[in-house]
Amino acid sequence: MTAQQPLTYESFVALAVADPAVVGLVLKGSHAHDGMATEHSDHDLYVVVADGAATDLVRFAGHRTAELDLVVLPLADFRAAGMPGFERYALARARVVLDRLDGGIAEILAAKARLDSAEAFRDAAQWLDAYANSLYRSVKNNRDGHALAARLDAVDSIGFLLELLFALDRRPRPYNKYLEWELSRYPLPGWDTAPLLETLDRISATGGVSLQRSLFARIEAAARHTGHGAVLDAWGEDLKLMRPR
Repeated sequence: MTAQQPLTYESFVALAVADPAVVGLVLKGSHAHDGMATEHSDHDLYVVVADGAATDLVRFAGHRTAELDLVVLPLADFRAAGMPGFERYALARARVVLDRLDGGIAEILAAKARLDSAEAFRDAAQWLDAYANSLYRSVKNNRDGHALAARLDAVDSIGFLLELLFALDRRPRPYNKYLEWELSRYPLPGWDTAPLLETLDRISATGGVSLQRSLFARIEAAARHTGHGAVLDAWGEDLKLMRPR
């Protein structure tokens, strides 16, 4: 494309579809989340090339403008993308634009959207411990008169808590931008979305100790039910500070 004819999403898709080396096109980001795209949203596109195939499209690798961001990679690398990693959620909710593998591209995305049981259990244990750590620090700092530190630790705890809740459901945690979108369409089992989001909003704004303790009571019950009691028991007497009074 020339300066007079800038590369657009539509024009690039036409190029890619015409190239037999391309086995998949995957759109991620706001345009893959219904209702989330704005006038400022670009198109984030993965261009999946058959392993060992040659294509002139590699010249677009790393292309990034306000209209279009491109990642050009072989199929093997696409299978590994986000496994694990920050990209996992983006790919888990990505949209298939082209699939020349008879559904194989869609199957790869579906695998990224679901943690296997061992991975989920391991991750949940780690996030549970991190959540308890920040919660404990928040409540302790509040007790000792360190109001700012208490609020900051409360905010930190929310990130770990969300990682935990999604791991317990064997899902990658959505980016903050898509949290409400995700939960409105795919609620977490056992949680009413609106009250949960309201509680997280209030904790992030105030660091309220009573709210944190009430939430922890539900988390403790869920964690023990799913086999993570040992993580909590390792906290010993410190659990008393985290639990409701």
